[in-house]
Amino acid sequence: MGLFDSLRRLFAPSPEASPLQPSPNTPPPLPLPAMRERRVQCLGREALHHMAYTEWGDPKNPRVLMCVHGLTRNGRDFDFLARAMQRNYRVVCPDVVGRGKSDWLNDTGEYGLPQYMADMVTLIARLDVESVHWVGTSMGGLIGMLLASKPASPITRLVLNDVGPVITGSSLKRIGEYVGNTSSFADFSEAEAYLRETCAPFGLLSEQQWHHLTEHSVRPGADRLWLRYDPGIAEPFRKAFVNADVNLWPIYDEIHCPTLVVRGAESDLLSLETAQEMTRHGPKAKLVEVPGVGHAPMFSDDYQIGLVKEFLLLDK
Repeated sequence: MGLFDSLRRLFAPSPEASPLQPSPNTPPPLPLPAMRERRVQCLGREALHHMAYTEWGDPKNPRVLMCVHGLTRNGRDFDFLARAMQRNYRVVCPDVVGRGKSDWLNDTGEYGLPQYMADMVTLIARLDVESVHWVGTSMGGLIGMLLASKPASPITRLVLNDVGPVITGSSLKRIGEYVGNTSSFADFSEAEAYLRETCAPFGLLSEQQWHHLTEHSVRPGADRLWLRYDPGIAEPFRKAFVNADVNLWPIYDEIHCPTLVVRGAESDLLSLETAQEMTRHGPKAKLVEVPGVGHAPMFSDDYQIGLVKEFLLLDK
């Protein structure tokens, strides 16, 4: 055997050391606690209310990932992402008040970003951490933008899912046509058919994913199924947004933490022009697009989850 062959064998990594083949002596990872469902009490203008949230991973993990949903959705939208991230984070997915298993407000005029921000600050205090990473879809991204723009914000890494500092009037008109819809459904199949139509911009979901989305989007009534949110959220939404573009650039420009913008390539809410401008202003965000999806990506497949995981865990 020649000198170079000997050196090559000497310095070649052993099979046991390969990262793709862990040593047989490496203990298996400890089992993770099951998902927990909890509530936190928050203060409104006139009364107290409870906000529900799910929690994944080690409850003692100081690294917290907050995942906040869109206007008529709820925290269970993030089940697939939370399951994938729970070894790295304590993942917390709230139901914004008026949605999911959270209380409904007596005064529908309180449904708005100031109340939602205050509730999130209360939740972060309950978690007893100084900082969080944040994934926000649509409305959840707006809440994250507003919090991240504040001095001494607890948000140190931000993912904005199909939302930005300009919200198109056309998308607001489309959302306004269905938000507050009081439709009820005779059975689960009818509810799923409705959601497949209204949530078609989410992209190609599997049968399992549509079932999961429907299961957590409806609540049982006396003899029918109802959407799992307070129709009263529509009133302040329609008053606040009057089918004209909304400009939030001054808020976005005050964000200084690392930021990722995920855009559905067919989105009508976040234009490509706005998304590209977001890479040049404020935090100078990183931009990725998800093909075949409108408003908004659901982070329910390996590719979409990988985008978030790479930014939160690998990017420096």
